[in-house]
Amino acid sequence: MSDTEPSRSPDRLPDPGGSPNVEVRDQTLGYTATGNFTDGLFVDRSFSVDVLQPKVEWKRPKEISSFPRFIVDGATRMDICQGVLNDCWFLSTLASLSLHQSLLEQVVPPGQNFHTGYDGSFNFRFWQYGKWKDVKIDDLLPTKDGQLIYLRSAQGNEFWTPLLEKAYAKLKGGYQALNMGFPHEAMVDMTGGVTEVFQVSGLPRDLGGFLKPLLVKGALINCANTQGAMVERNPFGILMRHAYSLTCLEKVHTRSGPVQLVRLQNPWGKAEWDGAWSDIRGREWNEVPAEEQRRIQRVNKEDGEFWMSLSDFRQNFDMMEICHLSDDTLSLAERPWHCTMHQGQWKAYKSAGGPHRGAWYWRNPQFELTLLEQDDDPDDPELSCSFLVALMQKHQRQKGVHLFIGLHIFKAPPNSKRISSLDLSQLRPVLSTSQYSAGREVVIRGRLAPGRYVIIPSTSEAHREGEFLLRVLTEKGNQANPVDSSDEADVPAEITYVTHGSSVLPSPSDTRQLFRKHCNKVGQCQPAELFSLLTEAIKGGALAGSEEKLCLEHCKSFVVLMDSQGLAQLDWQEFQALWDKLRKWTDIFMRYDYNKSHSLEYREISHALMSAGIQVDDFIIQLIGLRYTEQDMTVSYPGFLYLMMKLDSMIRRFQTFDMMGMGTVSVNMRQWLHMTLYN
Repeated sequence: MSDTEPSRSPDRLPDPGGSPNVEVRDQTLGYTATGNFTDGLFVDRSFSVDVLQPKVEWKRPKEISSFPRFIVDGATRMDICQGVLNDCWFLSTLASLSLHQSLLEQVVPPGQNFHTGYDGSFNFRFWQYGKWKDVKIDDLLPTKDGQLIYLRSAQGNEFWTPLLEKAYAKLKGGYQALNMGFPHEAMVDMTGGVTEVFQVSGLPRDLGGFLKPLLVKGALINCANTQGAMVERNPFGILMRHAYSLTCLEKVHTRSGPVQLVRLQNPWGKAEWDGAWSDIRGREWNEVPAEEQRRIQRVNKEDGEFWMSLSDFRQNFDMMEICHLSDDTLSLAERPWHCTMHQGQWKAYKSAGGPHRGAWYWRNPQFELTLLEQDDDPDDPELSCSFLVALMQKHQRQKGVHLFIGLHIFKAPPNSKRISSLDLSQLRPVLSTSQYSAGREVVIRGRLAPGRYVIIPSTSEAHREGEFLLRVLTEKGNQANPVDSSDEADVPAEITYVTHGSSVLPSPSDTRQLFRKHCNKVGQCQPAELFSLLTEAIKGGALAGSEEKLCLEHCKSFVVLMDSQGLAQLDWQEFQALWDKLRKWTDIFMRYDYNKSHSLEYREISHALMSAGIQVDDFIIQLIGLRYTEQDMTVSYPGFLYLMMKLDSMIRRFQTFDMMGMGTVSVNMRQWLHMTLYN
């Protein structure tokens, strides 16, 4: 599943005052907050109240349970029961983390409770761009009819999981920001590790040889079958689109000879595999001596843990996520990776050189990688050095800016640390990412002979600004260091940078008056009302006249593509999210409307899309030209908004089904018709 919604404008908890039990209602926003705000307990007024349900009551655990506990009988996978929020990507990671107490305690500091020293606040920690960040929240939780609406524990008086979910929501910008995402993103935030995502079909034939060194180094491994509908089961009991943890690889000695098995854990604590080597139907265990079963700690009961052969694993799982832990995280490994980290940034016309093979690629930041100490691997005949290089773009979710990023590694020139433009004309990368990706992090894992190399992180488009974190993990103490920027050449004087300037459409605060004016009957904005609202907003600005090309069909699409309830209308919060998008796309339109004709030339469309973080190939651009342009091959301002809304929505819907972020999805007929008809 994927994140696609940017953070919305925050609506704050009420100020204290009045009677001890305060109830605050906002008819426009549609939520209710109740609780004692004058009892001296901590209230976090910086938390964004962006719940998805109407008439929500914010209550402290002591108002929900007569005897609340932070943790009951240890933090376990059974404490994780999903609510109405689509954040199973976060919960599957939490279930894996609950299997490793020392890792979990790094995120959930022990000793917190509702008794000694209780002041209404709780503290959690998350890894963010190279540092552990403390997040303090109050314990006001969203409820409806007295029940928690989001994450909860199976035990009604246990609250560490909903409080942790609230802390993670605060880190990301609110509960809405958790509505869709990738498990490997949450895994990084809660371990500080480096994650990779694989298709099982593309893993080496010697799967055991691939898994063994990962487990020795303490990697956390999740796997899933993404080919069916959510939580359906295949004929052998494996749940579709559900994350399992792979926790062990063993060569088991049977009376017929050795067999390699993997051990997996369903975080639900039930619903096990029932094929060969299963706990229930696995007659194969009759061939394994009792002492051998004790050696591998096999438990024959319905507890969510089971064993299966490597061949059955390949046939029943198609995606695998691996989180590598290093010596600067709480690693359980015997031989953890050694990690070197560097903060960097791409600056327009200085260090944002753009893609490989581009004219300014050499201006990108460069890092020298020195590999000297070979791996301690007796099975490696090449005496090479293993490493991972991870490039993470920073603040992607909070800012809603998705750069397309990539990595290339070159052999270093003999007499220089930095690669020049002349060098690049003669060099080919020894390793690189297959393509530029809009994901938060891209990773290269490889083995190279000892020597000097240069790492170049880049974006798919020159002069796109952003910050990044570069991490290099090596088995031994090999080093990666930044290289001083080159003075080879200055930026040509004729190139100028076009800035955003002030936004053309009214701000959200100014738009509230328009919303009330056009949509004040029921507090909901329907297509016809949006049409009149947008017409008025455009008439009074720099794009006056463009409203003549705005039509009701545009507004129908704007509404249904943002409508989360299937009612063909938007409440204030949904309207705000739509307006944020329209303002951003309007600014991009103005930037690329060079002749100020209130339309974009065909050749300007691809640049505008890339500026919005959307990368498409020439074939898609041709389709856009056929479907969305006027007779003169230009796109009007309303037509551009319509195009952007369609692209943004369909990409988000695709990412919703692309659980592992691998670029392929499986949908049934009903899902397909919903996506294609209601848009």
